[in-house]
Amino acid sequence: MPISDSVDLGRGVTIFHPDLVNLYGCAIGDETKIGAFVEIQKGAIIGSRCKISSHSFVCEGVTIEDGVFIGHGVMFTNDTHPRAVNEDGSLQDDSDWQVIGTRVKKQASIGSGATILPGITIGAGAMVGAGSVVTKDVPDNAVVAGNPARVLGGA
Repeated sequence: MPISDSVDLGRGVTIFHPDLVNLYGCAIGDETKIGAFVEIQKGAIIGSRCKISSHSFVCEGVTIEDGVFIGHGVMFTNDTHPRAVNEDGSLQDDSDWQVIGTRVKKQASIGSGATILPGITIGAGAMVGAGSVVTKDVPDNAVVAGNPARVLGGA
């Protein structure tokens, strides 16, 4: 089942093509809209009246506040040194690494194809340009773009 019973769905949430999403252990706020081919993992929190566009990935440790726009194909990450196996060759599990959280403050917008590295805070009202790689915090109301993303001005 693509939408697990462990999901806390708010009132009036719209999930386009519920058979084409993967939601588990997350919380989704009231009136949020979620596109097709979106994955939202356990422990992720999505605020109210957000738009999460198709093909986006919201991993464990991500908090998205109210009124945030997430463009198509946005990727969040939660580990600065990802590895599949430990030094002894054994497959890693949850006890072998620590989730690094990310926060997107209210009414921010993240353009399509952006990648957000772990431990980042994107400020309230900020705009992240399409295709950007966000490697450090974004101030409130800033416009950032590029790889790495740099402040270009104010929103």
